[in-house]
Amino acid sequence: MSSHPKTFKNARLVLADEVIDGTLTLADDGTITGIGSPTAADGHDCDGDFLLPGLIELHTDHLETHYAPRPRVRWNPVAAVQAHDAQIACAGITTVFDALRVGMDEDDDQNDTLKVTDMRALADAIETGQRENRLRADHFIHLRCEVSAPDVLKAYAYFEGDDRVKLVSLMDHTPGQRQFVSLDSYISYYKGKRGFSDQQMADFIEHRRARADKNAPGNRKSIAAHASANMIAVASHDDATTAHVDEAISLNTKIAEFPTTVEAAKASHEAGMAVLMGAPNVVRGGSHSGNVSARELAQAGYLDVLSSDYIPASLLQAAFQIPEEVETISLPQAVATVTSTPAKAIGLTDRGVLAPGKRADLVQVKLVGNVPIVRGVWREGRRVA
Repeated sequence: MSSHPKTFKNARLVLADEVIDGTLTLADDGTITGIGSPTAADGHDCDGDFLLPGLIELHTDHLETHYAPRPRVRWNPVAAVQAHDAQIACAGITTVFDALRVGMDEDDDQNDTLKVTDMRALADAIETGQRENRLRADHFIHLRCEVSAPDVLKAYAYFEGDDRVKLVSLMDHTPGQRQFVSLDSYISYYKGKRGFSDQQMADFIEHRRARADKNAPGNRKSIAAHASANMIAVASHDDATTAHVDEAISLNTKIAEFPTTVEAAKASHEAGMAVLMGAPNVVRGGSHSGNVSARELAQAGYLDVLSSDYIPASLLQAAFQIPEEVETISLPQAVATVTSTPAKAIGLTDRGVLAPGKRADLVQVKLVGNVPIVRGVWREGRRVA
């Protein structure tokens, strides 16, 4: 990491409610001290590029692909975290919540399935990376809790007392509800993955539904109660109905992750939850699983936060794409979905906006055509990419 310049000049500064040409100045401690007119003679020349707050990513599944790049292959966890971190930072993300699975499928191939010990190893590697100053971005942990899994509470206990855990999501991928309201895509996926016959598929669905009936309600309440008691934000995942949203409200949920219908997104937004959707959904023009379009929610005013999910570079691209496609959303408003709004939703009050006193987490962006180019990234004023 290099030392930071005191001034960023000749920049198009994306502020909370406007874009201005000007300069941004920093203190030695890596905080922003001022925003001024374009008169600075010295400092880092942005060449007329956009200067944005560093992006904030609340839900990325990207780390696992570096740790388990092929079936039955496991990489050194610290090296995997570093590789993931480099890609995250070069996408303009300066704060990231790495999503780790809690609650495994007991009927998966046990020789290949990632286990809770793998998740704990990755969490330890994140801690090592932070402690030894190996990482470019600021990393926190997001536990993706599969509440229908019989081992989810035991697995959750592996993270007891880990103060880097700041977010838990309550997930249930049981067929016939939430993400898989339609069984067609579920059946197609599992028949291809497992080679099931029709009868085997029917038996599998029956087993998964019985498992959820037994485990999900109690596990959902237990994890939500523990999280709230320990100042960990709670997210509800793939809500599809107002009943799902009512349940989320009762569990003190702050974030609605990937609601699958307009109905659920509207109810969540109106209840004060931050509605989070996938940036790949925006870039592609729709959900890969056939659920509601993020653009549709943006047009309706129900989109609050974007997540790169499985493609880190999609976060910045979506932020620039939305204003081109939804005329009621300005660039500052779109940038807020990847900066200030996720920061507020998770309780990080020191970052997410270009303003005096805030952390100088910065991204210099050149827009060429419809694909933005990251030309520089700074975390607390120090260049990291």
